[in-house]
Amino acid sequence: MAKSNDARRNFIKSLGVLGAGMATGCISNHTTEKPYMPSRTPGAKYMGGFSAPPLNMVRCAFIGVGARGITHVRQLAEIEGVEVVAISDLYEDLVKVAEKECRENNSGRHQNIALFHGDHELWRKMLEEVKPDAVFISTPWRWHAPMAIAAMEAGAHAFLEVPLATTVEDIWKIIDTSEKTQKHCMMMENCNYGREELLFLNMCNQGVIGDILHGEAAYIHELRWQMEHENRGTGSWRTYKYAHRNGNLYPTHGLGPVSQYMNLVRTEDNFSRLVSFSSPAIGRKKYAEVNFDENHKWNKLEYKGGDINTSIIKTVLGKTILVQWDETSPRPYSRLNMIQGTKGILAGFPTRVSLEHGVEGITNDHHQWVQGDNLLAIYEKYEHPLYKRLGSLAAKRGGHGGMDFIMRFRIIECLRNGEPLDQNLYEGGFWSAVAPLSEASVSEGGTPQDFPDFTRGDWKKTERLKIIT
Repeated sequence: MAKSNDARRNFIKSLGVLGAGMATGCISNHTTEKPYMPSRTPGAKYMGGFSAPPLNMVRCAFIGVGARGITHVRQLAEIEGVEVVAISDLYEDLVKVAEKECRENNSGRHQNIALFHGDHELWRKMLEEVKPDAVFISTPWRWHAPMAIAAMEAGAHAFLEVPLATTVEDIWKIIDTSEKTQKHCMMMENCNYGREELLFLNMCNQGVIGDILHGEAAYIHELRWQMEHENRGTGSWRTYKYAHRNGNLYPTHGLGPVSQYMNLVRTEDNFSRLVSFSSPAIGRKKYAEVNFDENHKWNKLEYKGGDINTSIIKTVLGKTILVQWDETSPRPYSRLNMIQGTKGILAGFPTRVSLEHGVEGITNDHHQWVQGDNLLAIYEKYEHPLYKRLGSLAAKRGGHGGMDFIMRFRIIECLRNGEPLDQNLYEGGFWSAVAPLSEASVSEGGTPQDFPDFTRGDWKKTERLKIIT
């Protein structure tokens, strides 16, 4: 009997220890240990607010000129102060199309374009031989980190399609290389330059909605049709990502703007931790069964990535951000784009504004939305100066409603003037880190994951993003 009582007491004691661990969050290493933060390399410098020496002419090279990359070539070739000096892609036909785009824009600046195609490693030869000032990278995600690192080590500024990288380890490698070489590395989040996003940024900076409490961001975009890209194109490689990885794999389009509304990674607040959950993985498997032969490679995949992922981010100051991702479900496009303050709310899709005491001449209080034609008064009062300057030209040039052109124009403008970029190295790192951190949280049943501090504490020194005129 004594032995039985001892066993019972030990069992109850073990439950107490387990309960205490659950209460304090000590079950997961992610909550008891701070994420790995390597020391800054001797001689390396923090890149927040970094300004590179001005370039009168920006000699641009491109790696990857398929669906997204060709649009970078087309618009950048039109911008004053750009010379296209090199184009690299696996496929000769894509390189030839990009070259033709440059020669047909009548600027006279793109006469000696070096062309590289047919090999996975020729982009390295391009960097060595051409020595461009800036490299624009639009390739499958796994190539982002090695290409950006090599570009900076070759003396070029690197500009990447989203995400910056797919692992925390690679984000650190990019950051260390940028700090060591003193070269920009910007993840090109085009959604930060949308008219609605610029409007909300201006209103937040002016304190129109008071103290900011909460944001909601998303990338909800049904893209199952990309699975038709069986051997070449976006779906030929992304389909494997969506099948094998389970988390929020594409967070930055919604999160980038909301992060800048909140002034994160700058001055007073930053990302702290994240929890994440995914729905069952059903939609792509059913889509494959209906649209492809039963022996097709898409029907032989084991689909593990949930159709919908919902993550919640907590900031250092306790603000919250809901981040959703869904490229599978049949539903209208949305990035949510919501920001809540103590004096009102700004929301997107469709664009809506509600302020505590109403909007003069339109609403009397916060129980009604200002939307549709009534938004003209809001735009007249709070239109972002950058959009006032470039909006008409951007609308003519196109690219997701003009946001692409404004982003590209600003990159070149900053490089030519020797000004800090609108999106710094560390912002791209934090926004991209949501993907691997959400995967870890999902795999551990929603356990909180701490964000590494990619700035090594220096985010407090970085000024608020200025209102660009």
